[in-house]
Amino acid sequence: MFNALNGLGGGGQLDTHVASNANVALYTIFSVGGLFAGPIVNKFGPSKCMALGGITYALYSGSLLYYNNEKGDVFPIFAGGILGLGAALLWTGQGAIMMSYPTESDKGKFIGIFWAIFSLGGVFGSIVPIALNWNSTAGSVNDGTYIGFTILMGLGALLCLTLLPPSKVVRDDGKHINIKKFPNWKEEIIGVLKLFLDWKIILLTPMFLASNWYYAYQFNAVNAFYFNIRTRSFNNLWYWAVQILSATIFGRFLDVNNLSRKTRGIYGLLIIAITITANWIGGLFFQLTFKRTDQITQKDIFDSGFIEVLILYTFYGMNDAMYQCYAYWVMGAQTNDVSLLSKYAGYYKSIQSAGGAISFRIDAVNTNFLVELLICWVLLTISIPCTYIVILGIKDTSDDDITSNG
Repeated sequence: MFNALNGLGGGGQLDTHVASNANVALYTIFSVGGLFAGPIVNKFGPSKCMALGGITYALYSGSLLYYNNEKGDVFPIFAGGILGLGAALLWTGQGAIMMSYPTESDKGKFIGIFWAIFSLGGVFGSIVPIALNWNSTAGSVNDGTYIGFTILMGLGALLCLTLLPPSKVVRDDGKHINIKKFPNWKEEIIGVLKLFLDWKIILLTPMFLASNWYYAYQFNAVNAFYFNIRTRSFNNLWYWAVQILSATIFGRFLDVNNLSRKTRGIYGLLIIAITITANWIGGLFFQLTFKRTDQITQKDIFDSGFIEVLILYTFYGMNDAMYQCYAYWVMGAQTNDVSLLSKYAGYYKSIQSAGGAISFRIDAVNTNFLVELLICWVLLTISIPCTYIVILGIKDTSDDDITSNG
């Protein structure tokens, strides 16, 4: 749901500065909380942590409902900060589950399935503003949109309480999840700090940093600036819909059993490099047609030239799914230990959120759109060779193999 809300640009508001500043608060706190969310999830379990984190999403949506009526920005920014803490718990628990529960031969499939469900939320979430704002040519959504989001987010948080604890999960091959007994808080924190000495994690940091950086540009500079609200909602629908297909196909490819895991990793990275380069070349040509300082009339779904931009925006979504699924797959290829993978997930979300905070702040201070695009593109390009070095060290099975059922 949050994907759909954020993808509207400016949280569905005509003035994107409030949502951008709320996102700065969100991602700044998320970047710190993500580092230490791993030990918390290991101690209390993913179910409780994800439910608590999910409630903060509903709070954030409610704060935008407040802003829609009162135009006060303190509550949305405060709610964004609280969401940063909640998101750290939710995403760390989710990442640990997704990377540790499947067998090694199914990790790509499970990551793809997760991303498809994740994107399905964005699709359903896009239908809400489309249905409620179709006859509107305004630049912001109505109250009913935020009420719908708040209710759906709250229900999603409650569903997290139905998750089984990792100790009761048995894989398809009859083996249990590899769970290490929680040592103590000191050792857990030391384990987090050791990630900064892990050369593989350091080399993956550019990919982690880039993986949310482009949202501020795509959602605000392209979608919110260029289109009216119903068209933004329609674009959003396709942005997330294509992710369902691309994540599912790409995840399956990463599990092809007649290729070694290293070979799959190399081919997967090559596909990402080619599609990203082609996508952002197209984005550059489009960006050269307008500037932030232009006084444009926001385009509508029925205006000429809309389909070409929709295709570009849809490809942005496709690349997002592939890039993020690949990042999870690379982390999952390093180990099967759920306690270590929770730390990996926390670090990933921490660095990712730091990038998001910086990029939304860059957007909030009215940076030239072309500059924003070039920064995104450069970061994505730098991540490719760094990730390639890590892929060269991937083995066909992780050293810390899963424990048996008996």
